[in-house]
This record gives sequence, C-alpha cells and structure tokens, in this order.
Amino acid sequence: MSAEPVGKLNSGATIPLRGFGTWKAEPGVVGECVKTAYDVGYRHFDCAAIYQNEKEIGQAFSELFSRGVKRSDIFVTSKVWNTCHDPQRVVEACKQTLQDLRLDYLDLYLVHWPCNWEFTGLPITADNWIPKDKDGNIKFSKVSLEQTWHAMEEVQKMGLVKSIGVSNYSIVNMLDLFSYCKIPPAVNQIEMHPYYARTDLLEFCKSRGVHVTAYSPLGSGKHGPLQDETVAKIAKKHGRTPAQVLIRWCLQRGCSVIPKSVKKERIKENFDVLFELSPQDMKELEALDKNIILNHQKEYWGFNIHA
Repeated sequence: MSAEPVGKLNSGATIPLRGFGTWKAEPGVVGECVKTAYDVGYRHFDCAAIYQNEKEIGQAFSELFSRGVKRSDIFVTSKVWNTCHDPQRVVEACKQTLQDLRLDYLDLYLVHWPCNWEFTGLPITADNWIPKDKDGNIKFSKVSLEQTWHAMEEVQKMGLVKSIGVSNYSIVNMLDLFSYCKIPPAVNQIEMHPYYARTDLLEFCKSRGVHVTAYSPLGSGKHGPLQDETVAKIAKKHGRTPAQVLIRWCLQRGCSVIPKSVKKERIKENFDVLFELSPQDMKELEALDKNIILNHQKEYWGFNIHA
C-alpha cells in the first residue's frame, strides 16, 4: 500500500489526509463500515457526538484492537455538540465520547459549530439534541465561544485529546478566536466541494497555520457536483469516477477529506485517489464555485447560521 499522505498540524501532530466520515452512517451499519474502511487502508476516522453512533464505532475500534491494531495506528476526531459549550460540559462531553468510543484519548477534538445552546444532558440523543421552548424556538445559552475555547484548551492540557480545533468557523469566527486563544486551533473542518469552494476561508486558514478538513466533498447525497458535466469530463479523462475527482480536488488543495459511504466498493473507490489532477483540471473545478451550501442548517435548526 502506498504511504499515506499526511498533513502537519500546528500542534506537532500529523493527520492522515484520506479520512472516513461517519455522519449519516446508521446504527447497525456504521461499525462494519469502520472495520471495512480500516481494512481498505483508512487510518483517519471522523466522528461526533451528534451523529449518535459513537458507541457502535467504539465497538468496532475494540474489535480492531483485539485483532492487533494499535491505538497509535489510527487518528480519531470527534466534536463537542452545541448543548455542551459550558466549560464544565465540554469536559463531560469529551469524557462521554471517550467512553463511547472506548478510547483513552482523541487525536483531535473540535467545536462542532460556533453556536451555544442550553445543556440538555448526556449522551446526545434524538430526544435531547436540540433544546426548544414551548413555542418551538431554540434555547440559547449565555456561554461565549471564548469560554468554550478555553475549556477545549483545558481538555488538551488534561491529556484527553492531542489536538483541538473548530468546525464550521468563518473568517470572522477565526479572527475572534485568534484574539483570545492560548492554544491556536489546529484544524477548521468545513463543507467543501467545487460548488462551495471556500477559497478565501481556505487561504486564510493556511495563512494562520490552521489545517482544513473538507466534509461533504461529494455533496452529501444532494444534487450537486457529483452530477456536474465538467466533473464527469475530467473523471473520464483520468479513467476515474466523479467521486474520486472531487476527493482528489480537495486533497490537492492541501486539505484532509472525509467522504462517507456504507457500500464496500464505494469505500474502496473513495480511498483510491492517489492520482494527479492537472493545473487546468484544478482551475476548471474551482470555476464551478456557485457558493451553494448543500448542508444548510436552516433545514435542521430553523434559522440560518450561515448568514
């Protein structure tokens, strides 16, 4: 197997660039997918409390370890959910995730969204993931993102995580974070694909030494870049699939990328991306940018956090 391409984090750690996503991977399926992904060659696994499948992933990790896989062989990311931004809850949430994943530490722990809601309990479930009042409005908390970040720093100092970072942070969010952080974010995980290229944000993060992880590189099951004629043309030229081209585009921009699939052949296909897109290919793909968010949170939350 070819050497895994890695990125260097400002924490001193390295992150495998080819990652396996677990969002929308249903219970009863996700554990087998994780083991399949490991066997294919994935060493970077992206998780989150809100995905409500960390216990099953933990069982899969336990089975891998019983086969002789070392903890240091895999890189595991998880994320603190919006309801656990109170400093005390950040620590509790991290410990809950470690318990569920059956791990002693996380390689990377992220603030999932720059959005603070009232605490509703742990673990995160379908019944408590979003706090609402009697009128159906989300109940926000009086906790600042600064307080949350300092708790993330504490979690790292406690040895529960190796690196800390953020997800879905804009340039404005990042500028604010850099004004108060003692430990800078190692990663910003964001939606990225040719229809939502995020070029300005990517360049800003690079200029500040923050690695970018691209999620939903294939469009998250919605009509988008996966069906685009330009993507299909470039894929045909290289003898590849449109999905492989989209993943490769993210990699060649210097990002780690975390596609998800529950089908063995697709899991293998999404990993087989060590080919080269030409500079012209890269330009044509970036020219597809329409600033279209395919994972729009208004669909889930009822308000537009992207505004």
